[in-house]
Amino acid sequence: MHRTWVFDMDGTLTVPVHDFQHARSVLGIDPQDDILGTIATWETARRLRAETWLHQWELELADQTTVQSDAVELLARLSAAGCRLGVLTRNTRAVALRTLAVVGLSDLFHRDHVLGRDCAPPKPDPAGVREAVRRLSGVPGRAVMVGDYLHDVRAGRAAGTATVLVRRKGELGWEGEADLVVDGLWPLTAAVLPG
Repeated sequence: MHRTWVFDMDGTLTVPVHDFQHARSVLGIDPQDDILGTIATWETARRLRAETWLHQWELELADQTTVQSDAVELLARLSAAGCRLGVLTRNTRAVALRTLAVVGLSDLFHRDHVLGRDCAPPKPDPAGVREAVRRLSGVPGRAVMVGDYLHDVRAGRAAGTATVLVRRKGELGWEGEADLVVDGLWPLTAAVLPG
């Protein structure tokens, strides 16, 4: 069994509440463009204004977040089995810590094992996955990256971990890029940690 697990947060451990088209509209980003990637190309003053707005927006949304119903059991069982657990999100680390506290998952993750876009380049860059695995004293070949989006799968694959795509709402189109595709976290509880 893999002993090092890195989880995406929004959509994987928590129910997504972000309206990314709203954020794009407020920030003046084309509907099909990546928000973080676009902001990174802007001149300093504009980039800092956008980052400040985005951080505040994410903090407000953190207080509205709820946990995915199947996350608690899986995390508790992995923890009880001695697995090392981390979070890697495209939110800031402060937002991730606040969100985990709001949904009641803080006790399952050491603060040093929660990483955001201010800790490493955001996914799909693999640097964050590598850093999370390093902080968890793991090795990529015996680690798993679990997420609900293409960026999660590509970051994990590029970092050398196994990848799990959590497909909660039907076909996504990226299934072929993941090592394992599940329709929620509950299959992992049964398959990875039988009774």
